[in-house]
Amino acid sequence: MGHERSVTRHMSQLSIPIGVVTVSDRASRGIYEDRGGPGIVAALTDLLASPWHAVPRVIADEQAEIEAALIELADRESCPLVLTTGGTGPAPRDVTPEATEAVCGKMMPGFGELMRAVSLKVVPTAILSRQTAGIRGRSLIVNLPGKPSSIRECLDAVMPAIPYCIDLIGGPRLETDPAVCVAFRPKGA
Repeated sequence: MGHERSVTRHMSQLSIPIGVVTVSDRASRGIYEDRGGPGIVAALTDLLASPWHAVPRVIADEQAEIEAALIELADRESCPLVLTTGGTGPAPRDVTPEATEAVCGKMMPGFGELMRAVSLKVVPTAILSRQTAGIRGRSLIVNLPGKPSSIRECLDAVMPAIPYCIDLIGGPRLETDPAVCVAFRPKGA
């Protein structure tokens, strides 16, 4: 039933579009298999109860390309949630946080703070991550790490706050699967 439920979620015409952006020079050139984007999709399939579908992009570590993809997903594809993977470290080509900041009107630093705190329990190099989040219009953009297991750890940590954040910025009501993740909403929200 899990697979059928997943297919139904992805095929529904009333489903919520969610941007899934893999930022990787090698994956964008086909040299490396994208595991980050599929990692995000797998996590969302477990976490979400609302019908949704991924709007995927695989792009190079180029700030202008990242900005263009985020703008397209937020403005033209109307994704209330855009999740990125990759490009958040200290290497010279890691520019995903800069691209996110450039296209967002409001930054949401608590997302990055929580994700780093959770990751620090697993690996001391989590302090090297520069993950952030921000709001562009009616879209919440969240930078996630590149490793699939880290993606899941971080999404598990921040997902309880994501649906209410999307409510507050005027997006569609996104429901989580309460058996996996309980989203927080104030009473009456």
